[in-house]
Amino acid sequence: MRIGVFVIAAQFPGQEPGRVLSDAVELIVAAEEAGFDDAWIAEHHFMSYGVCPSAITLAAAAAGRTTRIGLGTAVSVLSTHHPVALAEQAAMVHHLSSGRFTLGVGRGGPWVDLEVFGTGLERFERGFGESLDLLLDALSGDRIAADGEFFRFREVRMVPDARMRPVVACTSGPTVALAAQRGLPMLLGMHIGDAEKASMVARHGSAGGHIAAAVGYVADSTAQAVRELKESMPRWLGPGLAGYVPVDGRSRPPRDVGEYVDLLTRIHPVGSAEHCAETILRTAKNTGIEHVILMVEGLGEHRRTLENVRRLGREVLPLVRRAGRAGPPGGLSSPPAPVSG
Repeated sequence: MRIGVFVIAAQFPGQEPGRVLSDAVELIVAAEEAGFDDAWIAEHHFMSYGVCPSAITLAAAAAGRTTRIGLGTAVSVLSTHHPVALAEQAAMVHHLSSGRFTLGVGRGGPWVDLEVFGTGLERFERGFGESLDLLLDALSGDRIAADGEFFRFREVRMVPDARMRPVVACTSGPTVALAAQRGLPMLLGMHIGDAEKASMVARHGSAGGHIAAAVGYVADSTAQAVRELKESMPRWLGPGLAGYVPVDGRSRPPRDVGEYVDLLTRIHPVGSAEHCAETILRTAKNTGIEHVILMVEGLGEHRRTLENVRRLGREVLPLVRRAGRAGPPGGLSSPPAPVSG
């Protein structure tokens, strides 16, 4: 299995966005030192839920501070980017990181971003397939041209060019179909559980290369871990989720933050080391997905986030990897031996 971290650059009340971004890079450095396989960075605009408006830029900064860990975007919002410009940036980070970078893209949502960046609601609703195909063309050859509904331009040379295959965030049936038709793996969000993830994998038709996002927090006991996240996460999620503003005034039913945190702590690896490992292995068994990325920022304090990363690396990753070496994912076959520090 591959285990990574999922970096949102979450801004809790009282935190300064620039400091949050610096802390996010330090988190990725700590994840490399702790033995994680990769770090995936989210992109958000105009909100405190996540204060990183350019996941590729943060990945480039992290590439300069690390040597081994894989880096990816989870995701770059394709509906607010020009696909060719995004491909150029991805190629740069690919070369500057010695091939450690993977581009993740998504449709995004009907948010005010579409108005601010001028890409519009129609391209969000009808143009994702065209945008994705243009991105794939730009990442598969040294020359590119377009004659579509949303993009038309003469042939140009891609400089620098890079051969890359992106990952696609999927939250709906049509996007799953687009990814499947193009042979692209999916990134599935932390807001759904194993059953829905398994259903989307089945709909896609291929089990290879998909990634599952989850909340990850290890403590001395499962009760302690759940209690601490239930105390901290609403302070972030309340104002953070309110930052999603529809571009066209459509109604957006509010999410019950308490219920959402209860769901996240119930279905994800939040608990003792053994509980976290069992949950990760159960997800792999139930879904066929053997690449999990953990959102580790739920406590809202940088020092404690770094300690969470280190404990996950020290106490949880060895259990998961030992079970993986023992056979197909299915849980810890016997009570785990103590893991030394």
